Amino acid sequence: MSSRALTPELVLGAYAQGIFPMSDSRDDPEIFWVDPQYRGVLPMDGLRISRSLRRHIRQGSHQVSFNRAFEAVVAGCADRPETWISDPIAALYSDLHRAGYAHSIEVWADSRLVGGVYGVVLGGAFFGESMFSKETNASKLALVYLMDRLRQGGFVLFDTQFITPHLQSMGGVEIPRSSYRHQLSEALKRQAVFSTVSPDSPDQVLQRMTQTS
Repeated sequence: MSSRALTPELVLGAYAQGIFPMSDSRDDPEIFWVDPQYRGVLPMDGLRISRSLRRHIRQGSHQVSFNRAFEAVVAGCADRPETWISDPIAALYSDLHRAGYAHSIEVWADSRLVGGVYGVVLGGAFFGESMFSKETNASKLALVYLMDRLRQGGFVLFDTQFITPHLQSMGGVEIPRSSYRHQLSEALKRQAVFSTVSPDSPDQVLQRMTQTS
């Protein structure tokens, strides 16, 4: 379909039905809907944090923020040779961000943005759209802080759409479409809050995450 026909309201309705938009390339003006037979999810109590990542987090060499640089995170995710994030897609998520439905997690090295994740929230579901990393562990660090924020806010579903080796190494799994839609239906009945206040200290975040990891 033409990107001009795509509105935030239409996209939110699609997410609630279990489908999401993509484009074939950065320059493709057309957008298509995706409904995978097998869906990637990151179980709320299943995030795996390696010993090396724990050490990295405790070092505190990076800073984490929420919604501080949403458009820069989207641009970072699109900054690769092949991307599904076209200009109309990026503009759409900016609209969703301004409406309070899309959020970003930023990882900084001093004042440089070196990693991040962005996604959409509906009820108790977080739909992860994309992530990027310009330094070792930056996107993994973003995922740890994001999962902590989701659990603190009462979310029950972390939809990663697809599974990559990166996500699989951190506990991501694939589930059939029917199982996903059941989880989505239950999540949409929840009232969850994505807080954008500054995150707690690395030790506090790790303590909470290791209680069930």
